[in-house]
Amino acid sequence: MEPRIDLYLDDLCLVRGGIPLPFDNDEAIAMMKRDEVRFRLCLNLGEEQATAWGCDLTEEYIALNRDYTT
Repeated sequence: MEPRIDLYLDDLCLVRGGIPLPFDNDEAIAMMKRDEVRFRLCLNLGEEQATAWGCDLTEEYIALNRDYTT
């Protein structure tokens, strides 16, 4: 099966049809520094949609959870 995946950082296409595209690295870095960053992954297999939310995984957050025991 031929790769179909498209990956976007906001409106900036990073991968089309499974092939990485050239992009402006400085633009991507600036986008990643925003308070909210959106990635869109298109599987190109149909019309279905899903949304997933994540959170900031700062070093402090990771350390807190690493040290947490139940």
